[in-house]
Amino acid sequence: MGDKIRLDISGMLEAVPSIEEEIRDIRPKLAAAGEAVKAKEDKGLLGFFSLPYKNKESGEIKRLAEHIKNNYENMVVVGIGGSALGNRLLHGALNHPYYNMLSLGERGGCPRIFVLDSIDSDHLQSLFDVLDLEKTIFNVITKSGTTVETMSNYLVIRDMLQKKVGPEKAQKSIIATTDASRGSLLEIARQEGYRLLDIPGNVGGRYSVLSAVGLLSAAVSGIDIEELLSGAAYTAQACTEQDPYKNQALMGAALQYLAYRKGKAVSVVMPYWDGLYYFGDWYCQLWAESLGKTISTGGRAIQVGQTPLKAIGARDQHSLLQLFLDGPDDKIFTLIEVEKRRNSFVIPKAGQGGEGLNYLAGSTLEKLLQSEFQATREVLAKRGRMNYKITLPEVSPYIIGQLVFLYMLMTAYMGELLGVNAFDQPAVEEGKKITYRLMGRQGY
Repeated sequence: MGDKIRLDISGMLEAVPSIEEEIRDIRPKLAAAGEAVKAKEDKGLLGFFSLPYKNKESGEIKRLAEHIKNNYENMVVVGIGGSALGNRLLHGALNHPYYNMLSLGERGGCPRIFVLDSIDSDHLQSLFDVLDLEKTIFNVITKSGTTVETMSNYLVIRDMLQKKVGPEKAQKSIIATTDASRGSLLEIARQEGYRLLDIPGNVGGRYSVLSAVGLLSAAVSGIDIEELLSGAAYTAQACTEQDPYKNQALMGAALQYLAYRKGKAVSVVMPYWDGLYYFGDWYCQLWAESLGKTISTGGRAIQVGQTPLKAIGARDQHSLLQLFLDGPDDKIFTLIEVEKRRNSFVIPKAGQGGEGLNYLAGSTLEKLLQSEFQATREVLAKRGRMNYKITLPEVSPYIIGQLVFLYMLMTAYMGELLGVNAFDQPAVEEGKKITYRLMGRQGY
């Protein structure tokens, strides 16, 4: 178990002693959720299940990544939502936090990586200010091929490239990642002669991080994408049982579902490791967009969904923890710890005038952070606040692959428990239509 993530419900037992009885009471419902997800997988409806096994595609991505490394100093991912957050997650967790500030040698010869998911003109100009367009490649990512923010940025970038480096070099400086059979970006890419990468038709944006959407920029930065996929494959194979005690994804969904039935309308994810900052953002989209629905899978009018909230320990102990402990008891907490860190610092003795700090001397920063993690767990339990923990033995591509797949599968199970389709986003589509009308698109 040394290289496997672990879900621990002991904090839940302390906060809610009856929780195991409640899990037992919903076993038939959990089994039905497991069967429903498996049936959809068997029918090919859940494409994210197959992503860990696409070896041919990952080989092609690695070859393209090598070409980019040999020819460009910068890579910009142009996307939004699921086309950007997965990239941020992987780079935040697996690369140096100041990766782009390292020298080329310190980056192992890999290009700098930027993620553009804003249509703020000042932000875009600021990006252009730090890029040499002669040495920059852009990966434009949109599953539909019509995402208005992404395609608007693309059109600005294409125009800028053509003016600065000329049409021929501009054509070589854009990669399009989109649906293989439809969409404006696909048609433009064919017309312009861009390199094309496919997003499988049965993989939605928020479930696409293990496809070309997230893998290309990861490979360009030197992340071992084969290990990432191997970790995801491990979780897929380990989480097949309908017994929640033998299936961590199903257990996570069970705890969230029981909490939701108790009025816990907010689901807090709180990693005690700064590198998982963007994991929180990715989780927020995955959980909110998948589960916030007003129509059940049977067509019945409902109103369900938990509001996901990201926090980072120990930073947010000084901003959000007061609310978590003394505020409304409407939250369930997932605390994430990392057992083995890459670095260690011993706290020195304070010296004269700092005698009150000498209890810290000789301890490590890691021990302090772990102590604060444990203190948060204990005080949440004492206040009866529902919480459980996920332990990462270390942070590596293999472990992050496990974590990503665990949460995608947990979301699929939670959708079945709530009786909603976890793979559509009708309200978001409605907002897009209004935007089209306001922008003057014909037919809206």
